[in-house]
Amino acid sequence: MIGLGTYAFFWQHSDQVPEPLSLVGAFEATMALDVGVFQICDYAPLESMDDAELTDAAAAARDLGLTIELGTKGIEPDRLARFLELAGVFDARLVRSMLYSPDNRPTLAQAEEWLRSALPAYEASGVELALETYEQVATADLVGLVDRIGSEHLGICLDPANVVARLELPRDCVEATARHVKNVHVKDFAFARQPGWVGFTYGGAPMGDGLHDYPHLLETVQPRENGVNEIVEHWLSWQTDAATTVRTEREWTRRTIEYLRSTT
Repeated sequence: MIGLGTYAFFWQHSDQVPEPLSLVGAFEATMALDVGVFQICDYAPLESMDDAELTDAAAAARDLGLTIELGTKGIEPDRLARFLELAGVFDARLVRSMLYSPDNRPTLAQAEEWLRSALPAYEASGVELALETYEQVATADLVGLVDRIGSEHLGICLDPANVVARLELPRDCVEATARHVKNVHVKDFAFARQPGWVGFTYGGAPMGDGLHDYPHLLETVQPRENGVNEIVEHWLSWQTDAATTVRTEREWTRRTIEYLRSTT
């Protein structure tokens, strides 16, 4: 299914706009676009909400008919245990994470130990854990880790845009991870010359205008055939002022949804 994530509302949630959008406001905006999945991903306020606030947010999602997924950074045992609790509150069946958190950079051996410790509880709860492809960990190392652990509840959140920063090719990342993908982050990306033609900027692009060969991803991973959700997000730079930035962010979201609905 197509879903939106908090990164599709990055500027709308931020304190750079006069009236930042609430989490429930993002839920409502998602349903207004006839999208039924929302991924609360790297959304800092989630971890400071009290029990009543969490219960209210989860109830709002249920009332709207939204399926919720969760996302965090890091695989420390306490973090994974907490997000499994949050998954229970939101009836979420997937938690996306990354090997590194702001405070910890485990070796692959330590990561394997922590994941093996955490996964039995995830398996018992029917919740999947998806580790994202990104520039700080080689895709081959991430795939090897998932292979060694061999749990049906551990897989990969595929974001081929991220790996370009370690000089990996997006198509190679897609092909290497395909059999393990449990979640897809959808955004387009491109290079642009810096002013004066000195270097490049690597950033977001409207879906379909950039370098992402999304038809190749669909053919290789087959997310729709395999029940893997496609979560829309953006790399959108600030656009001169708040009104323009929010308008552009909303337009990119609308365009990405239309793109996904037009592809088979």
